[in-house]
Amino acid sequence: MNVLVIGGAGYIGSHVTRALLDKGHAVTVFDNLSSGCRENLFDGAKFVHGDIMNVVALSDAMSGGCDAMMHLAAFKAAGESMTYPEKYSVNNISGTINILNCASATTIKAMVFSSSAAVYGEPQYLPLNEEHPLNPENYYGFTKVEMERLLGWYDKLNGIRYAALRYFNAAGYDTAGRVKGLERNPANLLPIIMEVAKGDREQLEIFGDDWDTPDGTCIRDYIHVSDLADAHVLALERLVKTDSSFTVNLGSEHGISVKAMLEAAREVTGHPIPSVTAARRPGDAARVIASSAKAHEMLGWKAERSDVKTLIESTWRVYNG
Repeated sequence: MNVLVIGGAGYIGSHVTRALLDKGHAVTVFDNLSSGCRENLFDGAKFVHGDIMNVVALSDAMSGGCDAMMHLAAFKAAGESMTYPEKYSVNNISGTINILNCASATTIKAMVFSSSAAVYGEPQYLPLNEEHPLNPENYYGFTKVEMERLLGWYDKLNGIRYAALRYFNAAGYDTAGRVKGLERNPANLLPIIMEVAKGDREQLEIFGDDWDTPDGTCIRDYIHVSDLADAHVLALERLVKTDSSFTVNLGSEHGISVKAMLEAAREVTGHPIPSVTAARRPGDAARVIASSAKAHEMLGWKAERSDVKTLIESTWRVYNG
């Protein structure tokens, strides 16, 4: 297939692009490089430097014979979304409307969408499955809910079938070392630990050590980004084969605490990685763990690289390279 990957130079998008190329698909990356990296562009993929707010550029990219598209071009910092909701409204919601409107004028009828476990909010039960109520606790999560709702209407009215993939905590890097561009201003645990290990940050802040967990720190479900990328390819293939939209969680189905990740990183890197305990953050939960049973059943997919050692070793190789 000819696949347009919108946001394909970013952290997750570049791994998705690599997985598509590995499976023999033709890929065009559409990215404004605001957070994506030129280092993450592969020789085997075409590149269009464009922005999702530019409908002319989007339409031109989609009219180049694309069979399907993947949308990974959302802003994703939960804390920032609470301070600058306008920024997230314009890019995430209005940008998605632009993508769907442009696709509606073409023959593209299949779209894999980068959603998030942030749509669920505070867990009412664990593990979280797709039937869990949607009650986001930050504006970023709200935009993902609205983007999914838009997909549902464009499916019903314009026949654009979609696969909404609700990620849990993406981490790690391509184990073969083919993705080398680092995230800019990372807000997630593992990249921050790596920056402390390198000396780019003074210390890691642990937001609360008195949670109701075995070691007192929050537990999260971390999924290796290459496992995530494989799921995108499988989702696209199912979408095209069945011509039916669906939504699935993508997680490892087991949790890693902040302290466990930190201790493992100290061992792998050989660095002390100083840390300090800070106050809890509003909206945090003690535990967030996925059920990926639906993805197992529908896609034949399972997280294969999401153990803590692989997550850290593959990340440190890039940060230390």
